[in-house]
Amino acid sequence: MEVMIITGMSGAGKTNAVDWFEEHKYYCIDNMPPMLMKNFIELSISNKKVKKAAFVADVRSGAFFSELENIVDELKKMKDLTVKVLFLEAAIPTIVRRYNETRRSHPLTGGRATADVIRLEKEKLDGMKKRADFVIDTTGLKVSDFHAEMESVIIGQKGSSPFHINISSFGYKYGIPMETDITFDVRFIPNPYYVKSLKKLTGNNKKVSSYVFRHEIAEEFVKQFIELINMLIPGYIKEGKHHINIAFGCTGGHHRSVAVANRVAEIFREDGKLVTINHRDLDFLNRNKG
Repeated sequence: MEVMIITGMSGAGKTNAVDWFEEHKYYCIDNMPPMLMKNFIELSISNKKVKKAAFVADVRSGAFFSELENIVDELKKMKDLTVKVLFLEAAIPTIVRRYNETRRSHPLTGGRATADVIRLEKEKLDGMKKRADFVIDTTGLKVSDFHAEMESVIIGQKGSSPFHINISSFGYKYGIPMETDITFDVRFIPNPYYVKSLKKLTGNNKKVSSYVFRHEIAEEFVKQFIELINMLIPGYIKEGKHHINIAFGCTGGHHRSVAVANRVAEIFREDGKLVTINHRDLDFLNRNKG
């Protein structure tokens, strides 16, 4: 029997994860006390009616949640059972914003989702994060991007790096993103905006990308950047960090930052790494057009 335990921060996307697992024919159960989870699995193994199951377990279980770590350790020792743990997280400002948008109460306190409450939840979840086989940071991810990441992580796990690289582009004129670990200013690259034929295009267009990387400084920057991140990744993993959020910024977030982010993501993917990409201010541009 194959079992996936979905856990992580409240507001990080566990409901979307369940939707994905249901689409992939998993028997999904939300918020079952850990001890009952074990009983259900033993029953399923004996009657062989459920071959794939996914359980959501988080701080909503209250006092029962403290049992989860021991239950997971026990399950991983059972015969005829493959157990994996998926841990979902997001940057604290992102979680706060999501709760403010939905006006829901945080399950840990029953009150407002403040940064302090979310930090407390992160502390309580630390043991499960250490037991996780997969960690996905949903900061900045749309549902479609999140499902694509699930495809990459859960289905395409063989030969892939366990480290996740989340890449975004943005425009300084719209503000610096708060959820990044490393931010690079690529305004040193000549701006396609001032080329009449390229002004209304974006960095997703081959003509713009060709213009950006026609300049040796852009190619050299990407080359050295890739070397830098590849050097840092083993250190991050050693320190228990499973992902990194990288942002590239230019003036408007439409040309240079998009082209550079795309090129970096392409190189990392070719190297077998798990990568998500989000062009923040292209979405802003599209919303304004609408």
